[in-house]
Amino acid sequence: MDQACGLVFRYLDENNYYITRANALEGNVRLYHVKDGRRTQIASWSGAVTGNWHELRVDAREDRIQVHWGGSQIIDATDRTFTAPGKVGVWTKADSVTYFDDLTIMPL
Repeated sequence: MDQACGLVFRYLDENNYYITRANALEGNVRLYHVKDGRRTQIASWSGAVTGNWHELRVDAREDRIQVHWGGSQIIDATDRTFTAPGKVGVWTKADSVTYFDDLTIMPL
């Protein structure tokens, strides 16, 4: 039913992290932080999000976060909620059937 996937980064625990997610049903990519279990939207982009293969990339340096979709930068935001390194992972929503391929993590 749902069609969403994303990347979690600077993950400290299940209640504190950043997430960028793409949603094909809503036609958008959004950037959030989750602090103390409460999600807050930082930025959003609306455009062609389909259920096909796409590249979703996040570059996080200090308080600057850039999100790329399909090879183009779509979000350029600043947020100081979490500036220390953390874990990185993949995310899916509800009953989305999502496949991830070629997850690469590297220092900037």
